[in-house]
Amino acid sequence: MNRSKITPIVLSVIIVILAAAVVLLLIFMKNQPIETRGVPALIEIAAMEPDSEKWGVNFPNQYSTLLKTETNNTGTVYGGSDPVQKLEVDPRLVTLFAGYAFSKDYKEDRGHMNSVTDVRATLRVNDKTPGTCYSCKSASNPTLWAEMGMAAYDKTPFNELGARIEEPIGCANCHEAGTMRLIVTNPALEEALEAQGKNWTTFTRQEMRSVVCANCHVEYYFKGDGKYLTFPWAGGTSIEAIENYYNESGFVDWTHPDSGAEMIKMQHPDYEMFTAGSTHFNAGVACADCHMPYTRDGSVKFSTHDVHSPLTNPAQACGACHTDVDYVVGRVSTIQDQVAATMYAAEDAI
Repeated sequence: MNRSKITPIVLSVIIVILAAAVVLLLIFMKNQPIETRGVPALIEIAAMEPDSEKWGVNFPNQYSTLLKTETNNTGTVYGGSDPVQKLEVDPRLVTLFAGYAFSKDYKEDRGHMNSVTDVRATLRVNDKTPGTCYSCKSASNPTLWAEMGMAAYDKTPFNELGARIEEPIGCANCHEAGTMRLIVTNPALEEALEAQGKNWTTFTRQEMRSVVCANCHVEYYFKGDGKYLTFPWAGGTSIEAIENYYNESGFVDWTHPDSGAEMIKMQHPDYEMFTAGSTHFNAGVACADCHMPYTRDGSVKFSTHDVHSPLTNPAQACGACHTDVDYVVGRVSTIQDQVAATMYAAEDAI
């Protein structure tokens, strides 16, 4: 074969191989946690280390923004982190929750760093409260679950278990020490996924950026006399599947004293609602994309851990994808107003 014909072919093959290598390298890098790309660890973090300050030595940007959740008490029209008393904002809730602890105290949640303080301060806690109520409140939990087992943890009285609860929500609730990968830490979530035939270790990193939120931001109930934390997901995560689960199990949270109706108090099914065919979920967006958007400290890109409503900083939270942020915020406001009006009309009718 003519040498002049061979040279272009060889060059073309070399270019294709190099291009493929670059693409594979970029894909590999993309799937690595942002926090661990080329960043040397200053200290070794113990497995399930509950003290987030120790993680902060290696990850100062993430830790410094996490600390902001202690004071980011910014409200929005229908939510946010301002601990307003919902019973005062909407007095109809006192009637709707009559006979249940939420008729006594129902405040808007504050940021993650306030989790232990606030659960101990709520009027919904009494001498009969089980330890289960700490399940989504502390970075001490992964260690306690490993030591005690979840059944023993849940059966322990709230006040007794509190002596072993020191840290608020933190790094250990979502990350594996050493690798920093996102992991499922709540046994109830792992059991719920297994009931659906799902193995979270096979999920992509982008999927895990929502799944770790499901460690806590879900509907749940306390099962049996042991008050065992359970997610009603055996038949799926749709609201219809959850309703069917409760109907078949016969579980109710309480019986309303005025109407005699058996009631379920849905907690905060954020993950279920998000994954139920929402626009953002269908587009491949994760919870963290909007509630923990990427930001920069000089040349360092990281996901802010100042977890909050996207509406408190729409330019950062929405602007990464949407060019007209004002339109997006207006659209969100319209939808929220419509939902709120429908909800209030239903409350008045009841």
